[in-house]
Amino acid sequence: MKFIRLELRGKRNKMKKKFSTSWIGSVQPRKQRKYRANAPLHIKRKMMSSNLSKELRKKYGKRNIPIRKGDSIRIMTGEFKGKNGKIENVENQKLRVSIEGIYRTKKDGSKVAVMFSPSNLQIKELVLEDKKRKDSLERKGGSKGKKTEVKKVESKGMKKDEGKTEDKKENKDKGDKK
Repeated sequence: MKFIRLELRGKRNKMKKKFSTSWIGSVQPRKQRKYRANAPLHIKRKMMSSNLSKELRKKYGKRNIPIRKGDSIRIMTGEFKGKNGKIENVENQKLRVSIEGIYRTKKDGSKVAVMFSPSNLQIKELVLEDKKRKDSLERKGGSKGKKTEVKKVESKGMKKDEGKTEDKKENKDKGDKK
């Protein structure tokens, strides 16, 4: 009897391996690690975001953006703090990034790329070749103010009488056809 109860208890306490979309958050580090490890790739990609430099924040009105190959970055923490470089490789599965020119030499003399967490990096220049990336930057802040200004200029340039006279002319034309 005791043996069976222990088995059942062990099965009940096992953590689920599936990713939970309804998970809100936890104080427990083990649950936070589990969430990051079991997340699907489309969510892991969002986790691969790095903060923008002050100039880029002002320009785009965003604080951070997912990192991608070719972005110019600055390392903010760790052994290589203060060094600049370009993103060489992005590994979404491991949530790590390698940077051009930053290598570690092994005992046999071969060089290996050092992997960084995007949270330890700051983006200095963005690669804007991707149309979706441009759209995401425009969506949040930077160009929204510009669009509203353009609309205001158009409405100021148009006279109130012009709009009314065009409508009257169209109505007269329609009346003549009948």
